[in-house]
Amino acid sequence: MVIQQNEMEVAALSDKYASGAAWMNGEVIPIGEASIPVNDWGLIHSDITYDVVPVWNGGFFRIQDYLDRFFESMKALRLDPKMTRGKIQEVLTEMVSISGFRNSYVSMVCSRGLPRVSGSRDPRDCANYFYSWCVPYIHVIKPDIEVIGASALIAESVKRIPDNSINPIVKNYHWGDFTVGLFEAKDSSYETVILTDQDGNITEGPGFNIFAIRNGTLITPKSGVLSGISRKTVLEIAEGLGIRTEIRNIKKTELLRTDEVFISTSGGGVIPIAKVNEQIFSDGQCGAVTLEIRKTYWTWMNSPAYRTEIFYKN
Repeated sequence: MVIQQNEMEVAALSDKYASGAAWMNGEVIPIGEASIPVNDWGLIHSDITYDVVPVWNGGFFRIQDYLDRFFESMKALRLDPKMTRGKIQEVLTEMVSISGFRNSYVSMVCSRGLPRVSGSRDPRDCANYFYSWCVPYIHVIKPDIEVIGASALIAESVKRIPDNSINPIVKNYHWGDFTVGLFEAKDSSYETVILTDQDGNITEGPGFNIFAIRNGTLITPKSGVLSGISRKTVLEIAEGLGIRTEIRNIKKTELLRTDEVFISTSGGGVIPIAKVNEQIFSDGQCGAVTLEIRKTYWTWMNSPAYRTEIFYKN
């Protein structure tokens, strides 16, 4: 009877967090119950930063690197939620443990908040605060497509927000340019979009960094891009595999003349791009170099050297 009761309690808990969980104001709640004030500066001004760490097979992948970037972003925006690094890791662990998700997309967020002084427009008057949430693992590209290679359109209708306006190294919610680009791509039956900067250099896409292989050399843009942890992982994998790398500007015309193209993202890892605009790569399949890097990435995802295991409560 006790065993049956425990099983029922676990099942009820699983149902409660089936869609996701959130940590707010010191407690873990179902994600559908999480909310922020309608006049929060994080919402109305996009005055907010966040980061996302993946959980795979019950463990965080490179969580210390994601925490490093999150704290660097908060410092750049002069945000301080009055929480230590250790406390934030503890919160993320508790939340995922309670949710029961073995594969999860875990977001940590710091918002500017509300002014302590009514009507103030001074960001120094705001009470910054932290919250987090997790949902089942998100794939930037659908899993059945990412295996064979996705398609991407280089947008013509919009350019990437200049990095002297919005610092791309600070992870942010400024997706106006990406959203316009996604509509252009989707309307033309492409899975995703790639944006260029004002000078015609390739930058990044919504939620991913871009790589190309040309004559055996791995190339990735150097400006207008987030310093992705998955990007960092790919560069480290390439070094380990003896693949020459270059971090530099890439013009649209050069990208279309490369041998292979792929993207890196916390939502799917290394994903081949088989088609950019009308250009087909690797006969419409995952290229040989991309496949080797992709396989190594998933080996690393399961390697104790990069994982922080989670003790689950159910």
